[in-house]
Amino acid sequence: MDVTQGAADGRTHDDPPRPSADGGQDAALDAVAVLADPVRRALYRYVAAAGRGVGRAEAAEAVGVQRTLAAHHLDKLAEVGLVDVAFARPAGRTGPGAGRPAKLYRPAAGELSVSVPRRAYDAAGLVLAEALERLRADDAVARAGREEGYAAGLPFRAPADGPPGSVAEQGVRLADALRARGYEPERDGRGGEVAAEAVEAAEHAEGAEDAEPGALRLRNCPFHRLAEQFPPLVCGMNLALLEGLVDGAGTPDWKPRIAPAGDGCCVVLEPAPPSS
Repeated sequence: MDVTQGAADGRTHDDPPRPSADGGQDAALDAVAVLADPVRRALYRYVAAAGRGVGRAEAAEAVGVQRTLAAHHLDKLAEVGLVDVAFARPAGRTGPGAGRPAKLYRPAAGELSVSVPRRAYDAAGLVLAEALERLRADDAVARAGREEGYAAGLPFRAPADGPPGSVAEQGVRLADALRARGYEPERDGRGGEVAAEAVEAAEHAEGAEDAEPGALRLRNCPFHRLAEQFPPLVCGMNLALLEGLVDGAGTPDWKPRIAPAGDGCCVVLEPAPPSS
């Protein structure tokens, strides 16, 4: 270690960088302020829901603005770190005549959190997770998770005097409950949020009576940081919470199971196989 090149505060070049005095709060506030513009907010929501790279023309058409205006706002979202940018040629086009690579936008992988005044709930979560793991309190955590999930699912339950509905109808209610908890559900790994209109169209399509709805995959893990450090504890809690959510929402034809996939949630929800 080269101690002759120490910084003015006594640190050396090999020491880790010191966090900023505001803990990154100013940058987070700047990013949130960008979303105050309704067009930018609509563009961000569209990109976030797409689950893939989105071009300027597609985004502009989706929110009903000119392409040049959409490009300006998308670049502003990228400037503050709310979306990431990549370049790719149109699908199926290669070689000298394929044209210039298109600029694509996708949700940024980073996490943004703002509270005024500042709070440190994430730090408390890390401490509590560490303590629970040391105590091997998995059963107690699972019970608490199911209870929390059940309460969260109740507002999405079908009327008490009616049946739970078809598998597809249950899937729409379940997706609404998942979205309310920040899971960002998508159907069968395809981009885009699950919407009642899409389910209704599928049910009226030719041959729909023989089709089964696809699985609900969750693009976002609300407990990402904790799950990275305490995977058995937190993923087990998450599964229990979603089991409770299914019960609370009255969607018995859907079953959650652990199925880690990429950067999304470790749980997938699948329609139960038809009874013979």
